[in-house]
Amino acid sequence: MVDIPVGTKGEYRTLVTGDLATSFLGIEDARVLSTPQMIGLMEKTCRDTVLPLLHPGDDTVGTHVNVAHLAAAPMGTWVVFRAEIIGVKDRQIEFRVEAATETGKIGEGTHQRTVINVARFAAKQAAKRR
Repeated sequence: MVDIPVGTKGEYRTLVTGDLATSFLGIEDARVLSTPQMIGLMEKTCRDTVLPLLHPGDDTVGTHVNVAHLAAAPMGTWVVFRAEIIGVKDRQIEFRVEAATETGKIGEGTHQRTVINVARFAAKQAAKRR
């Protein structure tokens, strides 16, 4: 297993656009970053943070999410996603995650990912389809 230092941090910044925003409220001014998109971008930030530390052919998959969506981020707002590795045990990596706009925090929590070998993982999934 590769050495994954606790305390490693990563960041991702994006603009809230129509493809990231809710649409079910029916009023354009009510469109905000959706909770599923926020969580997905938190996961992306975690994956991107740890990926350069892994062996070639390895990657991570999400295994647990514990996140609160604290405030809305309207379309046209920039959101910064931050991840910090807070624990590593065998193939399990735990992250502290946060999302914030320039006016404050909009989401926070923890996320766990497991290191996998992509080829072995794909073979296991193919066997499940048979």
